[in-house]
Amino acid sequence: MILYIRMFFILLISLYTSRVVLDTLGAEDYGIYNVVGGIIVMFGFINNAMSSATSRFITIAIGNNDAELITKVFSSSILIHIIIALIVVLLGETVGLWFFSEKLQIPEIRKEAAMWVYQFAIVSSIIMIISIPYNAVLVAYEKMSALAYISIIDAVLRLMVSFAITVAPWDKLITYSVLLLFVQLLIRIIYGLYCTKNFQLIRYKRVSDKKLCYKMISFASWSLFGCMANVCYTQGLNVLLNIFWGPVVNAARGIAVQVQSVVNNFASNFQTAVNPQIIKYFAQKEMTAMFNLMCTSSKFSFYLLFMISLPIIFTTDILLSWWLKDVPDYTVIFLRLMLVTTLIDSVSNSLMRAADATGKIKKYHIIVGGILILILPISYVCLALGFQPYCVFIVHIIFCTIALVARLRIIKSLIGFPVLDFLHKVIVPIGKVVVFSVILPLVLSFQIYDSVLRFFIIVVACLFSGASSIFLFGLTNNERKRILRRIFHKLN
Repeated sequence: MILYIRMFFILLISLYTSRVVLDTLGAEDYGIYNVVGGIIVMFGFINNAMSSATSRFITIAIGNNDAELITKVFSSSILIHIIIALIVVLLGETVGLWFFSEKLQIPEIRKEAAMWVYQFAIVSSIIMIISIPYNAVLVAYEKMSALAYISIIDAVLRLMVSFAITVAPWDKLITYSVLLLFVQLLIRIIYGLYCTKNFQLIRYKRVSDKKLCYKMISFASWSLFGCMANVCYTQGLNVLLNIFWGPVVNAARGIAVQVQSVVNNFASNFQTAVNPQIIKYFAQKEMTAMFNLMCTSSKFSFYLLFMISLPIIFTTDILLSWWLKDVPDYTVIFLRLMLVTTLIDSVSNSLMRAADATGKIKKYHIIVGGILILILPISYVCLALGFQPYCVFIVHIIFCTIALVARLRIIKSLIGFPVLDFLHKVIVPIGKVVVFSVILPLVLSFQIYDSVLRFFIIVVACLFSGASSIFLFGLTNNERKRILRRIFHKLN
């Protein structure tokens, strides 16, 4: 609940901040910022793999109540992340710099500003990498209130940055990059101070357990496939769009990503609270409880996302026209397709956490990562053949669906997960909810033409049909009875 209160606050700030930044920088500079900063994010796949390892090992140590192991895992992760930061700098100043200079489509007049943005992005990534162990500690200890407060501080600071660049007398793109760097540094300091003050075991000590470091690096090395796949279908697609369609299309994707991220928070807050419990159940050998939690969290993650995504999908054009002064081409179709992708991925979260809990992730990441990496080359072929830029997101949807099937088969082999139960308890109810939810808003969308009236009627129709379908077709009898008991209890 604390995370959801935070989310609504950040939702308002983030959407307004994006509007101000796009209006101040313009579509071209906003697109440049997204694609140039994305090059460094591409090298961050090494860090993402290590982040997963850190979170998993700390959570297992907490689940086993092993104080010494908690300190060892934290200290090892700090050392490993410092090494990762140095690797990212090396890659960024060699391979990344070559790619920036030779491959990206950036207007000649803005290349100097883009170079400054690139260098600031490198420094910012170093700060982010070193912060990962502290973030993992907060999630493992389930300190959601601290995550909420720090995230709100981050959002408020970014809002202040957006106002600052409107009056800045210097180059606004460079100023925006510098100020965001300072925000990143301040948030890193806050994370460090909070963890040091509140967790006595979270102290860096000289690492002597080489076996533990090897285990963590080994775990992370197999996560690289999954993280590389993530880079391919996020920043890799962003670079492809720049090469074939230029920075204005990157701006359209950047706006769509902003909205997608906000919507995704509905499920990610719930998942953030659930993930440590899945890993702790595994550590305590409570497999039945783990399986039930996996099915329940997958189903409700989807419902949370669906209730906010459905009205957005049906009113995307109206929302964007109200939110932005000038809506970049393709933004509407980009956003709709990305929301569909997010809905599919929401079902997979518990399966990913279960794989991490086992520690036996070699097979999982080779197969699933191999499937998702194919998104990039197939998208390249489609763009080279002259297809419209939104084709890359259609490819993404197809391969995310294939990856979901692969995850189920792998998790079954790892922990004996009951796939048929998952299909019966999760996939079938979700399918019924989707089918019955879209009928009413789809009919109404062809009957009403006034934008204001259409927006409010469609939103009400989506919420009513979505909630009704979830209650009637998406819940079990026990879940419906529990909800009704809660309602009657509150009324009484």
